Amino acid sequence: MDAEAAELKLLDTAERLFDERGVQSVGMDAIRTASGVSLKRLYQVFPSKDLLVEAVLRRRDETVRAALTAHGARVADGPYERALAVFDWLAGWFAEPEFRGCAFINTFGELGGVAPAVATIARDHKEALRAYLAEQTDALGAPPVLADQLALLANGAMAVAGITGSPEPAAQARAAARVLLDAARP
Repeated sequence: MDAEAAELKLLDTAERLFDERGVQSVGMDAIRTASGVSLKRLYQVFPSKDLLVEAVLRRRDETVRAALTAHGARVADGPYERALAVFDWLAGWFAEPEFRGCAFINTFGELGGVAPAVATIARDHKEALRAYLAEQTDALGAPPVLADQLALLANGAMAVAGITGSPEPAAQARAAARVLLDAARP
């Protein structure tokens, strides 16, 4: 297996195992076994577990940003609707059988205090969500704080949905977001 194929297999396997069990409870040997990639190749591609965790998060960041933007563009006409579409996208994600919560919130909770790179990746990801919402609220002429409030609703819904296993927090957060958006309309 060449390095590129091994990297993809390792990232897919690590992401799945981290989502299922958490980062700290999954060792490199479990990733090697589940991926079928030799231990030698694993360490050639990812010399440490920290580097693997960071790569998983970076890839997830790219995937989520692209999916959220595409969803908003596909289903929403205008900034008001694109802001609400974030919560519709969350509802779909929360309803997936393998949903275990936000990888960034979960990984930050496990490693944020001891892994500065993980903390930075998680913060950057959450800032990107806030910035996306700010694009929408700025286009509405709403106060800048509204983007922060909407991001807080989205992240709170992620945390609660991960804990409860229910997609309902997305609908509850969407309803609250609508109230905030309506109140900010000129």
